[in-house]
Amino acid sequence: MGHKLEGGCLCGALRFAVRDETIWCAHCHCHMCQKAHGAGYVTWVGVANERFSITRGDVNLKWFDSSAGAQRGFCGICGSSVFFRSSRWPGEMHITLANFDGPIDRQPQGHVNYASHVEWMPVDESLPKKAD
Repeated sequence: MGHKLEGGCLCGALRFAVRDETIWCAHCHCHMCQKAHGAGYVTWVGVANERFSITRGDVNLKWFDSSAGAQRGFCGICGSSVFFRSSRWPGEMHITLANFDGPIDRQPQGHVNYASHVEWMPVDESLPKKAD
């Protein structure tokens, strides 16, 4: 207990912190993540809302309604996509692994929405794959 993970956007205007442990870490291959990040997949980290805080630039945080009951959070200055929240996972904030300043308390544990993965992006075949 007492461990703190920190991170932020590309320009540094938006910063966040996570106290103690994360819940999970996984690679998402859904089409919305691919389009929002311009990548074959996005690696997300799930954290409990009560362990998460914006430490700088909350006025710079913008939310986009990406689908029913779901929003993607990004920096209004540099455009970095950093957060995801959804009524499907109440009580959780999802944060892009790449936006943490350093390593977190776990490695990616699997692939989700693998049914829409792209063939041109190599993946860790040793991890479990979930179609949706």
